[in-house]
Amino acid sequence: MTSTVTVSGIGGPRLTLGFDRFDRLDLDRHLAVHGRLRAPDLDDIVRMCEQVDLRGRGGAGFPFARKLMAVAARVNYPTADQTALLPGESGGERGSSEDVVIVVNGAEGEPGSAKDKVLLERAPHLVLDGAQIAASALGTQRIVVAVEDDEAARSVRAAISERRMPARVVRLTERFISGESGAVVRAINGETPIPPGVKVRASDSGVDGYPTLLSNTETFAQLAVLISLGSDLYASAGTEEEPGTTLLTVGGTQVVEAPLGTPLQAVLDHCQVPPSPGVLVGGYHGMWLGPAAVSRAVLSRAGMRRVGGTVGAGIVLPLSQGTCPLGEVTRIASYLAAQSAGQCGPCRLGLPDVVRSLNSLTEGAGTVEDVRRAAGIGRGRGACTHPDGTARFVLSAMEAFAADIDAHRWGGGCDLSTYGVLPLPVPDGSEGRVAIDWSRCDGHGLCAYIVPELIQLDRYGFPVVLGTDIPSWMEKDVQKAVAMCPALALRVVDGVPDIPSRR
Repeated sequence: MTSTVTVSGIGGPRLTLGFDRFDRLDLDRHLAVHGRLRAPDLDDIVRMCEQVDLRGRGGAGFPFARKLMAVAARVNYPTADQTALLPGESGGERGSSEDVVIVVNGAEGEPGSAKDKVLLERAPHLVLDGAQIAASALGTQRIVVAVEDDEAARSVRAAISERRMPARVVRLTERFISGESGAVVRAINGETPIPPGVKVRASDSGVDGYPTLLSNTETFAQLAVLISLGSDLYASAGTEEEPGTTLLTVGGTQVVEAPLGTPLQAVLDHCQVPPSPGVLVGGYHGMWLGPAAVSRAVLSRAGMRRVGGTVGAGIVLPLSQGTCPLGEVTRIASYLAAQSAGQCGPCRLGLPDVVRSLNSLTEGAGTVEDVRRAAGIGRGRGACTHPDGTARFVLSAMEAFAADIDAHRWGGGCDLSTYGVLPLPVPDGSEGRVAIDWSRCDGHGLCAYIVPELIQLDRYGFPVVLGTDIPSWMEKDVQKAVAMCPALALRVVDGVPDIPSRR
């Protein structure tokens, strides 16, 4: 994916320093560009992170210093006069907290994001610098880099070999929920890579049950930049409240490094994005902004909150003119429903209901209130954040695209086609969907009792199929429903449909 991604910047580069000269920074190039870093002790790192309010760049924006202190509280860590050395140097005392694990979360299951893959492919040593700085401060050598992308995995393995460091790379499956922290820990532990369903802090019990410092790829790269520049110089970019730069993925194809505090419209202009009926910020668990909000939005947590948006994981997806906004929202909601782990009611039943309500609204038969009711039923009760994030995405669309929704409600359509401009994974041929042979179906209704998540009965007792891919956790139930259909009318078909036309 990243081979087709362009990288640029607004202002001076930090994370992307050297990208204008090198496709990939191997160890020699990295040291020439960023220099050789010494790792401060834990107290100094915590102080520096607090001075610039370094936050995680994976979406939640959790303070990095608090993560460090939470892990340190579980173990004995080096004292303030101990230091450790980074690549190319020898000697240096390490702490005794050998059970602590540092995890670089390079999972980027969201289709619209590419920034972490870019970092891992082109600047792997910057990321490993940050991981090793944290590891040295906590007195451990156990570093795990969890990645989904083949090129990223090869780049990191090569960097680990160049540094001769005791770290390992773990491959993750490419799923939307694979980047959730609990899912990453489970994958590293050899378990099913889905959220655990019960909130367990990685700092308490993570990889192999040991205290684990888990953070996003960019976060570790930011830590390395902070240690390299120092707090004052790091804070020379960005705003007083939110210093530094951040990486954005715009439209799924452009990665931009920009200072926090940059107007969103300036980022869109830099990427030559034409005027849009709406811009999604924060990705598919983010929020839609209409044109007026986009013109006032500022790239910071506070700036986005003021206009009803979020920075999230730095994903910016403008909607192209000429495509049906409601059709695009329904298309992505269908994808999100199929991406759930299926371990709680809000995902198993709630997300399909959200898709059904959106389909009805698109066809002019439903109302916005139906969508809001469906999206609000399981709020706060999911086994992970997936149902709440999906609801946020859908509900913000009800506000941003009110005019388009009115056209659907009163006219049965907006006279625009759904072109599928929002990115989704390229189908690999393994997807399947439920279909019904209407020449055979007698309306027994047994299928709706076996797989109510995918099939419901209309008022005449005949099945209505939800048009989403079959989630992996439902495959056995679907096979059972197909086998038990009295009329042999139920079947599984190729799950790579044409983009539906909404006219």
